[in-house]
Amino acid sequence: MAIRIITDSASDILPPHRPEITVLPMAVTFGAQEYLDGVNLTHRQFYELLVEGDTLPTTSQIGPAQFEDAFRAAVEAGEDVVAVVLSGKLSGTCQSARLAAEEFPGRVHVVDSENATIGEGILVLRAVELMDRGCSAGEIAARLEREKKEIHLVALLDTLEYLKRGGRISASAAWVGGLLSIKPVVAVRQGEVCVLGKARGSRNGNNLLVQEIQKTTGIDFDRPFRLGYAGLSGELLEKYVEDSRGLWEGRADALPICTVGGTIGAHVGPGAVAVAFFRRPGPEEA
Repeated sequence: MAIRIITDSASDILPPHRPEITVLPMAVTFGAQEYLDGVNLTHRQFYELLVEGDTLPTTSQIGPAQFEDAFRAAVEAGEDVVAVVLSGKLSGTCQSARLAAEEFPGRVHVVDSENATIGEGILVLRAVELMDRGCSAGEIAARLEREKKEIHLVALLDTLEYLKRGGRISASAAWVGGLLSIKPVVAVRQGEVCVLGKARGSRNGNNLLVQEIQKTTGIDFDRPFRLGYAGLSGELLEKYVEDSRGLWEGRADALPICTVGGTIGAHVGPGAVAVAFFRRPGPEEA
């Protein structure tokens, strides 16, 4: 049976993408103006509004009705659904998807990515790989539930202020990060944002980012990985790639780079760079 992969715009999966993927937009609001992420608000437009305006944006979860409409359209077209959604600890979007899926028993499988932005995005891309191998929707969902535990998302932020204002971290953690031009390195672990360390300046921050990656068993280049940046320029990401050449040289023909959109950008602000990957299996897992 045909399979439809449905995700939310927090995954930062942008067109052109595989036709089997449907991306449902989350709402981003500046003052009285509401936009749909990726529909009438491009990533660049979001950061232009963020940098030029005085109003901090807010984001809204996708409701059950929006998921139900998407699920019904797929099921009526003869497709089974795998829905890969933003971490349930960061948004009510996952609960909305689960409520909507109750209307389609056996046909819709919801996977809490326990991640966000490019971390969520590589799980979507992994679903497509498994679909291409002939796995059923149920088999794909089961594999994703296991493999999502192997995803690492680490990011170097310019500031913790946006995470603090959005309630994603405590005010005390943000205060520490604001001292002496500290560049914090954060991760998403078990579905939540945590601060891994801090460094003075972007070069030291890049080094810390590389060190956090090296603490793992390494990047599994046989599965999807992505690099991303938040803001109007990818200059900081280019610097990070140069500083971390040892991670990529001889292992990847090209680096898949994308932008972080408004759904997550509203909480991390401009100037962030991130990498998401599946770790290599350890010897005991081989």
